[in-house]
Amino acid sequence: MTAASSPRGPLTDGPRDPEHDPSASYALEPDYVAALTARVAASGAQTHEVRSPLDDAPLAHVPQSSPADVERAIVRARQVQQAWSRTSVADRARRLLRFHDLVLDRQDEIAELVCLESGKARKDAFLEIAHVAMTARYYARTSEAHLATRRVPGMFPVLTRTEVNRLPKGVVGVISPWNYPFTLAMSDGLAALMAGNAVVAKPDSQTTLTALLGAELLADAGFPADLWQVVAGQGSEVGTPLIGGVDYLCFTGSTATGKVIAQQCAERLIGCSLELGGKNPMLVLRDAPIERAAEGAVRGAFSNSGQLCISMERLYVADQVYDRFVERFVARTQAMALGASTDWEVDMGTLISARQLETVTAHVEDAVAKGARVLTGGRARPDLGPYYYEPTVLEGVTPEMTCFGTETFGPVVSLYRFHDEADAVARANQGDYGLNASIYTGDGRRGREIARQVRCGTVNVNEPYGAAFGTLAAPMGGMRESGLGRRQGAEGILRYTETQSVGTQRGLPIGPPAGMSEETYAKVMTISLRLLNKLGRA
Repeated sequence: MTAASSPRGPLTDGPRDPEHDPSASYALEPDYVAALTARVAASGAQTHEVRSPLDDAPLAHVPQSSPADVERAIVRARQVQQAWSRTSVADRARRLLRFHDLVLDRQDEIAELVCLESGKARKDAFLEIAHVAMTARYYARTSEAHLATRRVPGMFPVLTRTEVNRLPKGVVGVISPWNYPFTLAMSDGLAALMAGNAVVAKPDSQTTLTALLGAELLADAGFPADLWQVVAGQGSEVGTPLIGGVDYLCFTGSTATGKVIAQQCAERLIGCSLELGGKNPMLVLRDAPIERAAEGAVRGAFSNSGQLCISMERLYVADQVYDRFVERFVARTQAMALGASTDWEVDMGTLISARQLETVTAHVEDAVAKGARVLTGGRARPDLGPYYYEPTVLEGVTPEMTCFGTETFGPVVSLYRFHDEADAVARANQGDYGLNASIYTGDGRRGREIARQVRCGTVNVNEPYGAAFGTLAAPMGGMRESGLGRRQGAEGILRYTETQSVGTQRGLPIGPPAGMSEETYAKVMTISLRLLNKLGRA
């Protein structure tokens, strides 16, 4: 398939048609690719081939950064950050709102590139676009309040004035994964920019083009050159020098890699935020609205082909509604429109790689071999795409099966009955993860009460993940081995700042005045402390 021109640049013009043209494939115009890849901070000739999971055809050859390139990028970022930190928050916000508008104006271009690089359905690509725009708008509108100098009660009323300032860390490193290549490459860094930092971003090698497009949009919105730089390469090559030079590290990815990064950050005594794996539970209570729960389960389990850290992989359903729920859930799953294309009509896209396909296949085959039952799905679909796997519902999964407690990160979900709600909560809390959970019930108040018993960083009532994740004012992150720190809300920007306390003393000094002994001073202080306590002062 030949490329056609979009409002921004040349991109593919609709889905391929292999029936009429077996050689057809998705393609990007060379000049478009060249403009994007020129933004990589790379000085050598080494490149990495990016192939589309839609048809395994090559999309681009992306220049690869060396450790020296990473170090130079950090130096440039640090230089421009010094001037950026002196700009007003209002000025930063104006540029971020321009970025917000550009994201929406160029959403077709972004969605097309996201689909081509990740293989996801176009509706899932749009959710990334919406989330980035919402994040930009939230921090543009709220950062003034988050970052404002705050007056706190001084040691002595009237005599002591104490203020708390928020200063930028400096240079923030962002390491983002392939599963949400636009929002995870951009959203965390937007808060860092608003806090006065520079960003050096390392996207996953499979989805670098999308991250480069995001960097281009920032430049078009008026952010200074070198304030946001992109380095490209394998984590083993460029990850270590990135962590070795930045002042804070934000990582989204696997728990195993997150532990290594945490150790590297600890060696340098720099902060980090880590959003890691999840084996997320959904609880369908006896009073749950069945159709709504079935719809939520389909969306929660199969959005982005299950390649979502907050997706549902364990469904606990009350005995009283189990059979009715399973019937509706399976029927809705079987009604999904499957395919690997950039069209809006597709409900679920493809897995991203042969590696992901191997993992999903192995998990299902292991479960079936040990006695699990496949209610629907359970097979690869090479007729739809080289890495396509059907949405799969399993029943009878037991602890000796790999998929019982190990994150599959694919379109596979397991069903479990429960009779007692306390037992369901205990089973939902099993394992090492604690990222996201969902509770379906006809009583929202009771759902919120049960949510407090669930050991997850976010819990959604009558929604699989959108209610919490889509609320930008609410912090989002994991407990236990699902991560450290939070994105979004006040915590999402304050993590990129250093807290500085400034105390000003008027009148009498803190200490005995001239001529007063230390013993007498201690007695005066004791009287003062008792008086302040009686007055109810903090």
